[in-house]
Amino acid sequence: MTHNPQSSDKLPPSSNQPVTELPPGWPRMGNGFTRWLGRLGLRSMGWKITGELPDARQLVIAGGPHTSNWDFVVAMFAILALGVKVSWLGKHTIFRWPFTGLWYKLGGIPVDRSAATGMVEQAVESFRVNANQIVALMPEGTRSKVDQWKTGFLRIAKGAGVPILLVGMDYPTKSIRFGDVFTPGEDMMADLERVKGFIQSFRGKRPAMQ
Repeated sequence: MTHNPQSSDKLPPSSNQPVTELPPGWPRMGNGFTRWLGRLGLRSMGWKITGELPDARQLVIAGGPHTSNWDFVVAMFAILALGVKVSWLGKHTIFRWPFTGLWYKLGGIPVDRSAATGMVEQAVESFRVNANQIVALMPEGTRSKVDQWKTGFLRIAKGAGVPILLVGMDYPTKSIRFGDVFTPGEDMMADLERVKGFIQSFRGKRPAMQ
């Protein structure tokens, strides 16, 4: 199936509002210096953060499109600029001395894929023990062009009973946009198509990989 990403200048005007501060319930990370560093990095690259942040203590972020290693660089500057702690899933084997404390501090959630409980269940459990948590995942799962997107983020959100926040990264306008928030329903494929429609309205650094 071929997807034709559209220019994000067709998005609703409300999504163009700059993001200046975090809602009260969002987990924090960093300090004044790291926020300055993040803003400096975004400004030097010409990027901005726009949209509206929901006032929620727990969220799953589904972001994209993911077509280049530069996505990670831009995203890290945005995280530092906002001062938000964004959690991510990592293989449990990397959570070893001397990096254990660092990975936890940076939002890492260790996942043992060989355990009887699967990755989704372990991620759901992390929401049960953390009152303030935001977990970010990229449904495409890879920088390469894929026909089948991952559904783990939907299963995690549904299992934990938390909403999903959609985030798009648009290279033509150099903007990271916080968009729709929704609670996953019973029709997983319909929810996945909704996420695809949002993310594919943005253009990645390598559009041919979308």
